[in-house]
Amino acid sequence: MTPSERLQATYQTQYKASRQHAYPSINERKDNLEKLAQLIENNADRICAAIDKDYGGRSTNETMLLEITPLLGSVSYAKKRISKWAKPKSRHVGLTFKGASNKLIPQPKGVVGVVTPWNYPLFLALSPCVSALAAGNRCIVKMAANSQNLCRLIDELVSAVFDESVLAVIPATSAREFSSMPWDHMVFTGSAATGKIVMEAASKNLTPVTLELGGKSPTILAPDFDVRTAAERMTFTKFLNAGQTCVAPDYIFVPEGKVEEFVKHAKEIVSSRYDSVNNSDLTAIIDEAAFSRLKATLEDAKEKGAEVVNLLQGDTLNEESKKIAPHVIVNPSDDMIIMQDEIFGPLLPIKTYKSLDEVVEYINERDRPLGLYMFSNDKKTQDDLFYRTLSGGVCINDCMFHVAQHDMPFGGIGNSGMGHYHGEEGFKEFSKLRPVFKQSGMTSKIILMLSPPYGSVFKNVINLMLKFRL
Repeated sequence: MTPSERLQATYQTQYKASRQHAYPSINERKDNLEKLAQLIENNADRICAAIDKDYGGRSTNETMLLEITPLLGSVSYAKKRISKWAKPKSRHVGLTFKGASNKLIPQPKGVVGVVTPWNYPLFLALSPCVSALAAGNRCIVKMAANSQNLCRLIDELVSAVFDESVLAVIPATSAREFSSMPWDHMVFTGSAATGKIVMEAASKNLTPVTLELGGKSPTILAPDFDVRTAAERMTFTKFLNAGQTCVAPDYIFVPEGKVEEFVKHAKEIVSSRYDSVNNSDLTAIIDEAAFSRLKATLEDAKEKGAEVVNLLQGDTLNEESKKIAPHVIVNPSDDMIIMQDEIFGPLLPIKTYKSLDEVVEYINERDRPLGLYMFSNDKKTQDDLFYRTLSGGVCINDCMFHVAQHDMPFGGIGNSGMGHYHGEEGFKEFSKLRPVFKQSGMTSKIILMLSPPYGSVFKNVINLMLKFRL
């Protein structure tokens, strides 16, 4: 069976199952999540090895930290709360309908298609499935071409544990074909440019889409915050996965007069974490194309006059292993490549500023970012930066960790995405809140007073409704 034939057959299987058994029980949903958790726990070493092979160098420790641990945590969190999330919610009944009842009942959408990138190939494939399965849906996952070792492994593991009517991972499927399927909901994680193509394809089937995109997430060091502490936290989050993270701090603002101190601390801190570009804890760049792009970005900054600082001792990069040392680029101009597009690598631009007004103006002139990170202990400064900007999420005095909160929705705004998953908001994203009105005998009699022929009783009732705005 070709990948296309398997995709079509699996879709039909899930489609029929979702129509014949539209509301899986709470216990079924919990069982599915527990199967997923055990699949990951029991095969963690194989998963880490497959991701390492796809990257050409990613440590088991980093995969455990960034993918396996948070994924298992999200499963555990959802399992404990499905009953509460799925419980029908009573809604207010107006005086006109007194005696009747209103309820909202979460209804599974049906078959969910999940399109996954390569940078966090396990977490970004299965984290949306946690929300979707908790909501009673069925999922088919398409993984990235750069993640085929992991994709084949997860396909094997999922096929052994799950009936294909519930969850399937299909290797080597066409992105165009997958996006054009008549899903009941689709999730796409990737670039804004590809997100627009996916959304256009989905629109032909009126498929609702959750888009988790990216962009340039700004990071602000306010004058009151300790420079070394900021450098520790910013560089830790930036250089995880060699900067190949959609919510990584993309560029930072440092007050004039504090840049030299920041760079000094950054160099001390980062070189203590990685002794050289060949350190096994430093993740490789995913492929030759991405490696060449980042090399060109670095050269462009040098040629156009930016101060480029290698934060490690020794070589800047290793062509054979596709590794690039963490760098800071001081005061890049906006015409440099590094300030034009999301960096997605271990290069961190530093822009100086005189006032926070400049910072706010700069951020607001650009696309709304997926994350915005501010470092300040002053409540007034925090509020000022928060309420004068817009972004998908915010961290105060750290970066990225809003994504790691199981009870917080993750999602973008504008060019950085739409919709959410994680937590209760993820459950709602993959549910149709189905309104149910139940009539009572008394209310029915009152309502029938409003039926034709329209006479004096009708007018009196309408006048009362208008008077009291019922």
